[in-house]
Amino acid sequence: MKDEERNHSQLFHQDSFYFVGLLVAAIVLYTFNLGELPLRDWDEGIVAGVARNIWRSSPEASTWLYPTINNGQPYWNKPPLVHWLIAISYNLFGVSEWSTRLAPALLSAFSIPLLYQIGREIFTTRLAAILSALVYLTLLPMARHGRVAMLDGAIACWFCLAILCFLRGRNHRHWLLGTGIGLGLICLTKGIMMGVLLGGIILIFGILDCPQLLVNPYLWAGFILGGTPAIAWYWLQYSRYGEEFLGISLGKQTFSRIWEPVSHVSGPPWYYLLEIAKYSLPWLIFLPRGVRLAFKNSRYSWGKLTLVWSGVYLLAISLMVTKLPWYVIPIYPGLSLLIGASLAAAWKKGKYPYTWKIYLSLITVICWVASVYFGVVSQTSTSEIDLALILVVVAVSFTWATVLLWRASSYFIPVIVGGFYLALLLLFNSSHWLWELNEAFPVKPVAAIIKQYAPPNQTIHTTYPYFRPSLEFYSDRRLIPTTDEQIKQYWQQNQPVYLLLEPDAISKLNLQSYRTLGNVADDVGWLLITQAN
Repeated sequence: MKDEERNHSQLFHQDSFYFVGLLVAAIVLYTFNLGELPLRDWDEGIVAGVARNIWRSSPEASTWLYPTINNGQPYWNKPPLVHWLIAISYNLFGVSEWSTRLAPALLSAFSIPLLYQIGREIFTTRLAAILSALVYLTLLPMARHGRVAMLDGAIACWFCLAILCFLRGRNHRHWLLGTGIGLGLICLTKGIMMGVLLGGIILIFGILDCPQLLVNPYLWAGFILGGTPAIAWYWLQYSRYGEEFLGISLGKQTFSRIWEPVSHVSGPPWYYLLEIAKYSLPWLIFLPRGVRLAFKNSRYSWGKLTLVWSGVYLLAISLMVTKLPWYVIPIYPGLSLLIGASLAAAWKKGKYPYTWKIYLSLITVICWVASVYFGVVSQTSTSEIDLALILVVVAVSFTWATVLLWRASSYFIPVIVGGFYLALLLLFNSSHWLWELNEAFPVKPVAAIIKQYAPPNQTIHTTYPYFRPSLEFYSDRRLIPTTDEQIKQYWQQNQPVYLLLEPDAISKLNLQSYRTLGNVADDVGWLLITQAN
């Protein structure tokens, strides 16, 4: 009995060591240089604007319960759990890019040790659990999207929590409470549809693996505990706003995304397969073998869970007409478990597929060619030198790993993990990690002139054709994309009109008697004008 207690204590301390170590590594990676780049469109600007309105308002105003955006307009896109957390961050640290991204980044970081604990529940060896967590830690799409002020990293965290509690509930029924609470947190983060989808994955796994848990009172008590706050929030919105809220929140912003594109964003059914293939290297090399192992071991819990998690979620988002890159984020923990199982099985046997060696060698050559191109051939800017340095680190580590792999040494795995972790730190220390910022003009200098010259709560009309939430956040003004004809009509009104234009738009629109309030540098090239009288 004493030996059992001693072994249990030893296992607990070992698992605690790995849990804390993974958490520290994840927090360092996810928060490193977090606030140096501006917020991006779309979601970051919107989430930050809603959170700032909550932070600004007094508790009596109930803005925390009825969120607003754009000069007090109701915000019905998503429930406000993450917005509440960011508002708390604003209250503690002030409004900045760092405080905006802090809460989502920490939640994303917590999902990594949670995945390790999931691995400990389903795998027979600790090695597979560790490798799964390390793969997940160094997956580029997860690390990149987990750092931004969006909702998907939090969804990955809550879902890992729900899965972990369900697995532990097989031996300790009270853990099942956490499954319902985790799904409730998902509903309060991204809406009921996401909670139903991810809850359905747990339900299918439960039917296949442990159907007796599905009638356990602890599980249903957890559903009630977790679901009550989400249902209460939806009911409060409906009580205040009526059917208009349901039409937008549950209609346009939720179920309509299944059969029609939102904001004209769509793609083919294989869109997410391409997203996974583009950004999951080098770990993608080891995924096919993991899938085969899962099918071969589908009678075991780990095979059932990984196949249901990855397969059902991928099928669901692939059938949706609306396609956005970050929708795929909740699949990465499941894929990491498959890859971890693949690597652990090969490590144990000491034999590695020939295809692994070929593909890793090919990727290594590509990294060397790219580093030479950006470091020697191109050299058009300092940022490209930074990119070349990142690629050199990847190339050196992959070269070392390739040599070890050809020698059938299992240490190629920690070399890839360590090298890619360092490369991610270098990436996050550069301006390259948030490459969406290069898709349009920089918002901060334009926002500065708007904030300086336009009165508070003033609506700004702009010839820029797309809505830019980040520009609204930084300028603290509402900006409306406006057609040339509408601008001409507004210009002839007696009320003051503020226009954000490119310089050549003034002559194009034939605007007379205008006064330039501010302009930005030539490389940005925007003017803020109003009528001269």
